[in-house]
Amino acid sequence: MREPVRWIPGLLFGVGVMVNAILVTGRVKPTPLAAPISGISRVFDGVPGTDIVVPDAEQRVAGFTDYVLRTHDVGGVPKFTVYVGYYDEQRQGKTIHSPRNCLPGAGWEPVDSRVEQVVLGSGDTVTVNRYHIVRGPDQSIVYYWYQGRGRVAANEYAVKYELLRDAALRGRTEEALVRIVVPVGDQGPAAADALGMRVARDLIPAVAKVLPRF
Repeated sequence: MREPVRWIPGLLFGVGVMVNAILVTGRVKPTPLAAPISGISRVFDGVPGTDIVVPDAEQRVAGFTDYVLRTHDVGGVPKFTVYVGYYDEQRQGKTIHSPRNCLPGAGWEPVDSRVEQVVLGSGDTVTVNRYHIVRGPDQSIVYYWYQGRGRVAANEYAVKYELLRDAALRGRTEEALVRIVVPVGDQGPAAADALGMRVARDLIPAVAKVLPRF
């Protein structure tokens, strides 16, 4: 049962090599947003958001083309944050950094992770990643997914495959990383989870409105 798992690193390496080979050929062209990313709704779950500016140094590391980062506070206390980082193309040296790798680098440790099904208002169901993370006394629930080129995806192996396919067949690699962070605080993980799911349900179609048509 464990034998196939041993092939995953080699498979990912091979996919990465193929992706880089395609991306450096110049066949992939930037794809602009259909509408300004700032047009994503400022209100989710009835709570208005305030824009946060990402420092220039962090922007260079992240490598996104455009972004929205907002904190949604109630009485001065952060209830949740929303981040959407858009990449008009992905190429060697400019690809999305997975939160799965970035969160530990910021001192957060996952205590639980799984995928969740989000039922949208349209009736469609999509899969997103859900993490419960801790850093000292602080706890948060994180939802994140990849959105673009006509789909919402959580599985990073599938994301890499689709990136390779779309680069080769369509010359397009645009994509957004979407993330919701809900501090647990006194409400407990279950309430934070419920809030994150409500925000995800409304955020996914809001992001779709500004992404390029596929």
